[in-house]
Amino acid sequence: MLISGGCHCGNISFELVWEPEPTGIPARTCTCSFCIKHGDVWTSCPTGSLRVNVRDPSLVSKYAFGTKTAQFHICARCGIVPVVTSRIENRLYAVVSVNAFEGVESSLLRRASATFDGESEEVRLARRTRNWIANVEYVENGA
Repeated sequence: MLISGGCHCGNISFELVWEPEPTGIPARTCTCSFCIKHGDVWTSCPTGSLRVNVRDPSLVSKYAFGTKTAQFHICARCGIVPVVTSRIENRLYAVVSVNAFEGVESSLLRRASATFDGESEEVRLARRTRNWIANVEYVENGA
């Protein structure tokens, strides 16, 4: 399944190839203060691939907090956070916001709360390598 999405103004867009075809898409509502304040809901497909396109990198703010092991990619023009990345052992991993999906039936989303409070950095990075999208291409300037 090809899932397209992005920020509201189109500066940050993505294409997620979900393999195999999903019967349901996990939609994790993170309970950290950043995600709560933004209403973010994340998903990933460890067996899939993701291509992120950024038209104007000068309009992307990257924000890291807590362990500073993940970067939230925020469009400075429209304020949407469509993707989060984490570089682990020279490999880029990512999750995408289900709120940024275009044309995906909401009935496919399997919403659940996710709390990561108290995780050590080591445990957090190990979880990401298992569960986040591992085949990520991040392209700036539409190149």
